[in-house]
Amino acid sequence: MQSVARQVRCASHLGTPVQFRIAATSSRIQWQCQRRSASYYNPLQWIQEKFAPRPRKADPVGEKKSEQEKQGQQSVFEAAVSHEKRPKAKSTETAPTVVKKKATEHKYSTANFKISHRKLNMIGRQISGKPIDHAIVQMQFSEKRATSRIKSMLATAKLHATAYKNMDPSKLVVSEAWVTKGPKQLKRLEPRGRGKFGIRVHPDSRMHVILREGKTFEQLKKEQRERRLRRIVSAGLVREDVPLRNPARTWQW
Repeated sequence: MQSVARQVRCASHLGTPVQFRIAATSSRIQWQCQRRSASYYNPLQWIQEKFAPRPRKADPVGEKKSEQEKQGQQSVFEAAVSHEKRPKAKSTETAPTVVKKKATEHKYSTANFKISHRKLNMIGRQISGKPIDHAIVQMQFSEKRATSRIKSMLATAKLHATAYKNMDPSKLVVSEAWVTKGPKQLKRLEPRGRGKFGIRVHPDSRMHVILREGKTFEQLKKEQRERRLRRIVSAGLVREDVPLRNPARTWQW
């Protein structure tokens, strides 16, 4: 302030307008203050002040509507809208639990590919009725050309039945397997002797399988062993209620 007074006195001696000098000096002081405050500027503090939670302003329209609703002075349409917006009271009754039925089978098939339905049906008879793992092993060591495609189809069907239908992979059995012809069979001309020709059919077909949960291979072996043991008859040391098996001799002379 002493420098400001000194400049005012000098300005009065020199004959310059005093108001202009005072305005210029005050603006300079203000700029210096801003510069000093800028050196202490903290961006995190600005963000906290900018995004700090503030009290919500009261909505006069909403307050008026709530007062009208309490007094029962709403129109028909406003009453209907306010009734829809009201939160529904939660009932104490628990919702009934929905029990999903467990899938009993899973159907899968290959795409149409170039093979005769007779040749493919031989592979279908080979895997029908076998556990899925044993069917895959049969296809892995078979020398037929279509077995690689059938093996990948069986592996995919096992994965889908396990992942999507929650079936036990250790009990999956190829319950059914059948073959169908393709929708369009490719036909080409086949030259013959003496200027004649025939029609050669290039067949395509596909295989369908149904996987169901059945007995495992170990269970089947156990049942087979029990069945064979039941057929054994003792040599008369223990009395049994089964007829003695005494087949006749091969040579009877």
